[in-house]
Amino acid sequence: MDTRYDVIVVGSGIAGLSFAVKMAEAGKRVAIITKKNSAESNTNYAQGGIAAVTSKTDDVEMHVADTLEAGDGLCHEASVREILRDGPECIEELVQRGVAFSQLEDGRVSLGKEGGHSKRRILHVQDVTGKAIEEALLGAVNEHPGITVLEHHFAIELITAEKLRQRGLDVPAEKNCVLGLYVLNNRSEEVETYTTGVVLLATGGIGQVYQYTTNPPIATGDGIAMAYRAGVEVVNMEFIQFHPTAFYSPGGDRFLISEAVRGEGAILRNLRGEAFMSGYDERGDLAPRDIVARAIDSEMKRSGSRHVWLDVRHLSAAFMQERFPTISQYCTSQEIDLDTGMIPVVPAAHYLCGGVKTELDGSTSLSGLYACGEVACTGLHGANRLASNSLLEAVVIAKRASLAVASFLAARGTREEDLPPWVDGDLRDSDERVVLTHNRDELRQTLWDYVSIVRTNKRLQRARTRIRNLQREIDEYYWNFKVDSGLLELRNLIEVAGLVVECALQREESRGLHYSLDYPKKEEAPTDTAVQLGDPCLADSLSYE
Repeated sequence: MDTRYDVIVVGSGIAGLSFAVKMAEAGKRVAIITKKNSAESNTNYAQGGIAAVTSKTDDVEMHVADTLEAGDGLCHEASVREILRDGPECIEELVQRGVAFSQLEDGRVSLGKEGGHSKRRILHVQDVTGKAIEEALLGAVNEHPGITVLEHHFAIELITAEKLRQRGLDVPAEKNCVLGLYVLNNRSEEVETYTTGVVLLATGGIGQVYQYTTNPPIATGDGIAMAYRAGVEVVNMEFIQFHPTAFYSPGGDRFLISEAVRGEGAILRNLRGEAFMSGYDERGDLAPRDIVARAIDSEMKRSGSRHVWLDVRHLSAAFMQERFPTISQYCTSQEIDLDTGMIPVVPAAHYLCGGVKTELDGSTSLSGLYACGEVACTGLHGANRLASNSLLEAVVIAKRASLAVASFLAARGTREEDLPPWVDGDLRDSDERVVLTHNRDELRQTLWDYVSIVRTNKRLQRARTRIRNLQREIDEYYWNFKVDSGLLELRNLIEVAGLVVECALQREESRGLHYSLDYPKKEEAPTDTAVQLGDPCLADSLSYE
């Protein structure tokens, strides 16, 4: 089996697939490592669409203004301008790859509107946009002979020059850089060693760190945890976007009800039937997500209710079926009559606005390591992501990263070190896997209770204490038993949970998605929060090999 590649991509969403295709078209040998099936990604669940300026009644400056407004003073304005400027060209590339965005009867592209946008600029494929993009890109991947897709493979750890030096090994590289990856083959249950000079992390977000989330089970923060353990700076982890409208069910499932439904005129109502959003923001139901989520949270706490209502009765079931067939089908399966009833909704963890700090070409502070998509933080989203900007960011940065990596590989030349294999030693299989389930449940409950939509220092300190206890337990487990995907995911979840809490404790203000009762005002000159391996506050709470 070949384990040497020019480039290895970890993750198979829009960011990873876009990048992989471009690198293969540039003549590079590419491997895509994905821990489940290649189609399983956050992209696949994205309903709303992709935001870009494609209408003559819109312009990039208006899109920039909306993004900056939503980001609540923390966007990097230069990054915003460059990414949004490149958007239309990248949209056209998706069309060329076969993405058939929905059209109006006269042949024009159908543009949706979502919270925070001043114009209709959301390109969509009904309410399955992410799935449509994923399928088009997977088609391109599967057709290219230069790409190897390794399904059911779990990337455990980056192999870097510095890590090998710490183990007393002779490394020819002059500075710290990426040399490869340790990867668990879930089918053989063996850990394999892969050699490469470039790794692109495209592993998505961290939604599974919360008890209630719209994210699929794969969203366990693997790329962020790996990058952090390799010494790369991680920033703004406190900014967790809670989607305001996830379908409420007593069993805990949280099916996403796209913001585009409110863009088409749906109205949020409390259990008394009152439309309440105008009392929180002049934009009403189309206010940015952080404002809407806090408003719903406030209404629920005030009344003691478990949800609020999303009223779509005036839109008609026929319209909903045509515009939002997936949502309509789900509501019908839950016995909701869209002509006469209303949809019960509640906020749920949805998107991480922070992540691995990168430049606009996806590069990080570690030579050879790149990151793209939700795992990365480019400065576009600031303290709160504007709806549907994430898919756009992914394709734009993937393109920029492909150009940067091609130059990087041309300058570096071929180098293929013989890397040491993974060593299990005398480790044994555990007969106490129930410990992992209990610890995972405790972690997710802790984050939901103490690091949710509204925060206090006392709650954050309580979360920190519980996370550190879980960290010690899982570290002991990690070093004494053979690894499997459940253990590795939990280890990463605990790691990123600690980073979220530490960043939240650093931010002594309320801004965007971080709302603290202890610090209700905004700082005049806000800065990014940051955590990095070796920080004193993390010394006794987070592990490193």
